[in-house]
Amino acid sequence: MSNDLRGEQRLDPVKQTAPPPCDGTAPESMGHGMNATASPAPAHTLRLVLGDQLHPGHSWFSQVDRQVVYVLMEVRQETDYVLHHAQKILAIFAAMRDFARQLRAAGHRVRYVALDDASNRQSLGDNLRALATHYGARRVEWQQPDEWRLDAQLQAWGAAQPLEWAVVDSEHFLTERSELAALMGQREQWLMEHFYRHMRRRWRLLLDADGAPAGGRWNFDHDNRKRWPGTPPEPADWRPQHDHSALWRTVQRSGVQSFGNPQAAALRWPLNRSEALACLEAFIAKALPHFGDYEDALAAQAPRLFHSLLSFALNVKMLHPLEVVQRAEAAWRAGQAPLAAVEGFVRQIVGWREYVRGIYWAHMPGYAAHNALQQHTPLPHWFWSGDTRMRCLHLAITQSLQTAHAHHIQRLMVIGNFALLAGLEPQALHRWYLGIYIDAFEWVELPNTLGMSQRADGGVIATKPYVSSAAYLQRMGDYCQGCAYDPKQKTGARACPFNALYWDFFERHAPTLQGNPRLALVYRQLQKMSDAQRAALRTQAGHLRERLDTL
Repeated sequence: MSNDLRGEQRLDPVKQTAPPPCDGTAPESMGHGMNATASPAPAHTLRLVLGDQLHPGHSWFSQVDRQVVYVLMEVRQETDYVLHHAQKILAIFAAMRDFARQLRAAGHRVRYVALDDASNRQSLGDNLRALATHYGARRVEWQQPDEWRLDAQLQAWGAAQPLEWAVVDSEHFLTERSELAALMGQREQWLMEHFYRHMRRRWRLLLDADGAPAGGRWNFDHDNRKRWPGTPPEPADWRPQHDHSALWRTVQRSGVQSFGNPQAAALRWPLNRSEALACLEAFIAKALPHFGDYEDALAAQAPRLFHSLLSFALNVKMLHPLEVVQRAEAAWRAGQAPLAAVEGFVRQIVGWREYVRGIYWAHMPGYAAHNALQQHTPLPHWFWSGDTRMRCLHLAITQSLQTAHAHHIQRLMVIGNFALLAGLEPQALHRWYLGIYIDAFEWVELPNTLGMSQRADGGVIATKPYVSSAAYLQRMGDYCQGCAYDPKQKTGARACPFNALYWDFFERHAPTLQGNPRLALVYRQLQKMSDAQRAALRTQAGHLRERLDTL
């Protein structure tokens, strides 16, 4: 038995053959059950492909071997470990089915265990054990899972089997799991900016001939904070549309619980590499030129604005991060997009995305339990409905329920901001984020939620809490227009809850936060307030926290 790692970066996909229609007419189950009477041709190796490992360029697929069976499974273990958005379940299963068809078309042997297969034991380990017996396999291989729970589960499963087993690299990320920890060493603060510059140099991204940053700056963030004035218009949605009503009926018949709008008859997510590449090209042509200017903007009538919506395709590995950022860089060098926009996009992928993965693997499994500020309030009921009079939260949550997506400012500075100010339990919020967003897998979502958003990690990621009063929200868009609350009022029945909660947050957590030099201005402002002002804010915030469900 072994647990060796191998693999190299490959971007070339398997030979593409047009798959059967993805309109709900494809068979619900692909392949007979594990207990079928017909004896299969034996195979010496099973290779497990997880639902977020749909990488057609992986070296596994570079040659056909009829002694190897690729195994994909729809299992309740993965639908039920947290309550998921309906679109997330549907899109992952549909993409898995498409990937299985691609592999078959390329000549590979594939066993697809559908959710409603009678022989489906609904767990990865139990199914693998049965399939190994079914095929007479002597060896089981899998790609490194991105989530700690799956990594631990499969390692424990392998150690308990009489089979030979091996773990290979997923050939997707630009860093190893342990690379960030090794790079940062004993630094007290693992600043993303240090890592980001290292990655730019390593992969030769946005550099001039001398290796200096293009434009003379590493970071153009200050150029990318504009409020959207209504022009240029938001581009038409370039994503494909799929009818997966039949698959959704299968999910429902199987008793899988979910929330949010499935949009099963018009599922708007790329489900294979060809569609993902088309989405990438559409983003480059139609949105990237304006992405930088308005990446932080909030607009009620333009929920997508100029965001790429590529995170799902990236996180299930239909696209490789390097090809995505290189394509953006090529657009800048061709004069098709400004440097500030391209740099902001590159920073999100080779900077932040790889950075939070490194944080995750450096601190798991204990990271998930952190609650440094000791916040324990349950989520208000309107997190599941969007039914709140706070217009910013209504818009952000309703959009999330309808589309399984929200951009980073909606997640961080609207929903996350409120959660931190109101004292919501970070673990409950983590489960909500993990479930509701189509691109949320624990390796990327957990550090973003517990660390960046809720500061539950005590400052491992962020140098200060990411919170604001209503003033920031009003400045960044139109979410405050027509709200039941007044963003300029701090106390009283119509005062925006963000205001009193903001000042009360810093007062409540002064023992922990007031020594932070980045918060010196906040605490000077607090000290300038009269005792009466501070008492009024404290009382207002207390009343708000007592009736969060009614806000």
